Amino acid sequence: MPGHASPARSERSAPAPAWRSHGRTRRSTRTVRVAVSAAVTGAVVLAVLLVPPLVQLDQQAVDLSLKLRPPSWDHPFGTDDLGRDLLLRCVYGLRVSLLVGLVAALVATVIGTAVGAAAAAFGGWTDRLVMRLVDTFSSVPHLLLGIFVVAMFRPGVWPVIVSVALTHWLSTARIVRSEVLSLRSRPYVDAAISGGASRWRVTVRHLLPAVLPQAGLAAVLMVPHAMWHESALSFLGLGLPAHQASLGNLVQTARGSLLAGDWWPTLFPGLFLIIPTLAVAGLAGAWRERINPRRRSELML
Repeated sequence: MPGHASPARSERSAPAPAWRSHGRTRRSTRTVRVAVSAAVTGAVVLAVLLVPPLVQLDQQAVDLSLKLRPPSWDHPFGTDDLGRDLLLRCVYGLRVSLLVGLVAALVATVIGTAVGAAAAAFGGWTDRLVMRLVDTFSSVPHLLLGIFVVAMFRPGVWPVIVSVALTHWLSTARIVRSEVLSLRSRPYVDAAISGGASRWRVTVRHLLPAVLPQAGLAAVLMVPHAMWHESALSFLGLGLPAHQASLGNLVQTARGSLLAGDWWPTLFPGLFLIIPTLAVAGLAGAWRERINPRRRSELML
């Protein structure tokens, strides 16, 4: 009838529900966050891979006439207390810190995955013994335990890697153990055990592949944490040698300059720690949402 809109037209002209619009906003924000995080991570990787082969650190001679120059066109990050370009020093420091973080995170993830899977798969007194061991190590602060480990060796890259790896596998072990315990009640695991498969075979063939996404996420999140741990040890003078460029050493040597009012030797190495950490956290958040079905369904609303 004239003057009355059809039901189909009324439904098409009705505004979208608020919850749906909110969901689209959250998805667009998440997309931007992931894109920015990926771009920053890619820039960090390119800088670490391309800059050192092009410019050797030992070719940058000490020039005291350029001591503590502020940022300029010739030196975008300024110079340090020996007249060396701070941008190049930060890139080299990031390279060393990132190497320590990657290797330490990989070793810690392997240890934590093996320990957590074995504890949950065998259960009984094995599980109780392993978890009491994990609780014992967790009661000691990571930095204090790391200082104890590196104090037994000469300063260098490998003692720092061993220190970080031995203090960071605990959280991965807990995550993997909880995932394996939840998977043990699945029908396909019961079918494999009923078919005569040993616990070792069930763990290797069925349980470990299922927890690899969670273990990989833990490894990614551990990389920036290991970088901060290495920087703290180097800042305290217990990590890498003082002559080796690392972000912790750069911040440590810049303390006197900061007290004198020269801010750039401290600011830029700190940013080289903070910005990659935020970028990795953004990518890890997207990974977490992807492997978590409940979280992914909430974002799709």
